[in-house]
Amino acid sequence: MLIPSIDLKDGAVVQLVQGERLAIKDPHVFRWVRKFEKYPKVQVIDLDAAMGKGDNLDLVRQIAGSLSCRVGGGIRTVGRARDVLAAGAQQIIAGSSLFKDGAPDLMFAKTLADAVGRDRVIGAVDSRGGHVVIHGWKTTLPLTAVEAVCAFEPYCDEFLYTHVDTEGLMGGTSLSAILAVKNATTRRLTAAGGITTQEEIDRLHDLGIDAVVGMAIYTGTLALNE
Repeated sequence: MLIPSIDLKDGAVVQLVQGERLAIKDPHVFRWVRKFEKYPKVQVIDLDAAMGKGDNLDLVRQIAGSLSCRVGGGIRTVGRARDVLAAGAQQIIAGSSLFKDGAPDLMFAKTLADAVGRDRVIGAVDSRGGHVVIHGWKTTLPLTAVEAVCAFEPYCDEFLYTHVDTEGLMGGTSLSAILAVKNATTRRLTAAGGITTQEEIDRLHDLGIDAVVGMAIYTGTLALNE
């Protein structure tokens, strides 16, 4: 399944290359909300909150009330998770907050799952150079994506794996890296990071993996079925 991504920064929809260089910025957020409203799943990420540089919470709340979406970015507390779920989000995506002192923070993971329900928690595991990266991909941890999903499996109903090495480059993703994560967990898996073509999406779908796509949609490289 294709899951369109709405990444928010400074009140606009953006696409970043490798999480750093701004490639696309569109202030007309709700044009994209309307475009994606028929999709059963949409991913909404508050990049400012993820990077600890403010947030787009009011905008996130509005979008969550309009789309069937999962929301990530800045989900560091149970209160924030409950806030976006109350606004209408179907699930929350927790990433950096699941790690502490370079290791999985299983206490927080359990607290979050107990508070909002494991079925509403998606664990985000981002990897670059074979290691987990957090804090907007600025901090590298001494563990692999496979080790992370194995640790968090009891507390998440789904995982979001982003292959940062290929993120935003429009050259395709790494199927082998994605499959390594899929084979390490019994939970549902969504993949992101450079997914560009319908063929990739179809291949992942056949393997039971959803595909988050951003850059290919916003550049018009991937034509959406209206």
